[in-house]
Amino acid sequence: MPTTTTITEPRRRAAVAFIFVTILLDMLAFGVVIPVLPHLIQQLSGGGLAEAAWWVGVFSAVFALVQFVFSPVQGALSDRYGRRPVILISNLGLAIDFVILALAPTLWLLFVARVVLGITAASFTTANAYIADITPKEQRAAAYGMLGGAFGLGFIVGPGLGGFLGDISLRLPFWVSAGLALCNFLYGFFVLPESLPSERRTPRFELHSAHPLGSLKLLKRYPQVLELAVVMFLVYLAHYVLQTTFVLYADYRYHWGAQAVGFVLMLVGACDGSVQAFLTGRLAPRYGERRVLLAGMACGVGAFLLMGLAGTGWVFLLGVPLMALWGLSGPPIQSIMTHQVDPTEQGRLQGAITSLGSFAGIFGPYLFAQVFAWSIAPGAPWHLPGLPFVLAAVLLLAGYAIAAWATRHLAAEQPGEAGAVPELPCGEPPASATPMAGLPSSSSTEHHS
Repeated sequence: MPTTTTITEPRRRAAVAFIFVTILLDMLAFGVVIPVLPHLIQQLSGGGLAEAAWWVGVFSAVFALVQFVFSPVQGALSDRYGRRPVILISNLGLAIDFVILALAPTLWLLFVARVVLGITAASFTTANAYIADITPKEQRAAAYGMLGGAFGLGFIVGPGLGGFLGDISLRLPFWVSAGLALCNFLYGFFVLPESLPSERRTPRFELHSAHPLGSLKLLKRYPQVLELAVVMFLVYLAHYVLQTTFVLYADYRYHWGAQAVGFVLMLVGACDGSVQAFLTGRLAPRYGERRVLLAGMACGVGAFLLMGLAGTGWVFLLGVPLMALWGLSGPPIQSIMTHQVDPTEQGRLQGAITSLGSFAGIFGPYLFAQVFAWSIAPGAPWHLPGLPFVLAAVLLLAGYAIAAWATRHLAAEQPGEAGAVPELPCGEPPASATPMAGLPSSSSTEHHS
């Protein structure tokens, strides 16, 4: 069965450009909100940092629970009806939801808006399936690295812009995010071609395979995919320490406000972008996907340990470049997993992967928020504000061990010849030679709290 569609090369370039722009605009929208959402929650809850941390954990957990339920539905719908309508509906839903967030006068309405956001945030899952549709197997690691470039570029601009706008008004970043999501919808409506022809779609929408547990059965049919899915679960779980506690941790330990946090996140995006632009597309063909995957995981362990033990802000910043190297692990994991799955099931695979991230988010944010709140509480036996980051390092260390075992059959294989990678928007050079930015794949999904 072919692994690519019959889409013509000019339309393929337009499609790749759209997916890149889709991820970029979505990450801009989410990145703009990151520096201000915890402070808005704190304002509406009327409590201090510890109470705000608890509410941030609750918001993130519920968001992840909703995504856990609906991501497989979105993946199955894209396998049945095509990628294009799912992506467009998702982008329009995001625009509407950001407007609700901008207007929410109470904490409960903000909570409802986050639930709706979890339902509509499907473009990342379907975008990954879209790339699998139109990209040959040997080029997928570079292709997912290119999407990582969009993640990072969005994070370079988004948080800095959000911090600047948040100093003007806590609500203003939500309006900007709504505008970005609406532009994304309009761009896709006029540009995006369908990547999944009718003959390669599933014959019917099957609800039993679209619910979360049903979608995870897909992973059981592919043993190596299941093992790597466990690794991705641990990666997603560890990454929630950033989404849940970073803003409040930086405020508590280093006295960084919204603007300072925005600038730090811009630095994160710039470092990750350098890795994605200059390393990801080159290292996998040269050294093999397994070596790159394990090296990236090891860097993630070191980064979280450094960040958790850093007593001063400048020491914490030393961990940012190391965390950027963690992003090397994401594209190889995605690529290896897609190699094992039939082309007609790529949407369900991505839905199952997103469900794993969402499942991690059901209790991960609450876990890290509670660990942080406990570590800074006046009655705590030890004052360890960096404990959540140390816990994240332990989770990644476990993921490293599982990944080494799951890919052991690749250890003796020689790295394949470097193939051509998908062209970037406007016919630019490959991702490996273009100064774009990217974040770890785990930043995604999600997993966008």
